[in-house]
Amino acid sequence: MTETTTPLKLGVLGAGQIGRPVGRHWLAAGHSVTFGSRTPERLASFVEPLGPRARAATYAETARTADVLLLSVPYEAVDGLLATVGEHLAGKVVIDATNPVSLTEDGRVVSTLTPGVTQGRHASELLPTATVVRAFTHVMDELLWSRGTRQRHFWAMAVAGDDAAAKATVSGLVHDAGFTPVDLGGLDESAPLDPGGVLFPHMFTPGEMRALTGPAG
Repeated sequence: MTETTTPLKLGVLGAGQIGRPVGRHWLAAGHSVTFGSRTPERLASFVEPLGPRARAATYAETARTADVLLLSVPYEAVDGLLATVGEHLAGKVVIDATNPVSLTEDGRVVSTLTPGVTQGRHASELLPTATVVRAFTHVMDELLWSRGTRQRHFWAMAVAGDDAAAKATVSGLVHDAGFTPVDLGGLDESAPLDPGGVLFPHMFTPGEMRALTGPAG
């Protein structure tokens, strides 16, 4: 797989520890990226050095103007954000990088969702008019920039979704960010990359990930 050849208008809903490094990777690959925030003026010092294809905007404007969006706000902010921008996401691909994560009393990482329900399926129910793909979820956020820059395409990134075309688009964007996409199958098969899953929160080579998760469904 090569980098995406057609520049896209990408939006990042939540310019934090995930959104910033992923957005910077996409800018380096030639895309235009809008970083969404409740207070976009506070992103000026971050966005201005990134060049003319980067800008900051409100969440609503980011959702309205982008072709593909990365949802990367803290999980507790998801419901409020979607209530504000959900109408602008209709017909668009939304990359869900949020994690319903908690710790048990004995220190195990688990999902806060009902057992058997994946975050991808949950997100698709919250966004019935958008196409949800899961990615950028299981790699520790502090490694997204360094590993995607210094060891490009050595490390795997799990991708899951029900729509083949949307998943292909997101797989290209994963590759543009410096990782090798590995298809886990549909949203109902995406539990390995959720909190408590065998991939969370770790890094694997593509071969290791495929051996651990098996063929895509």
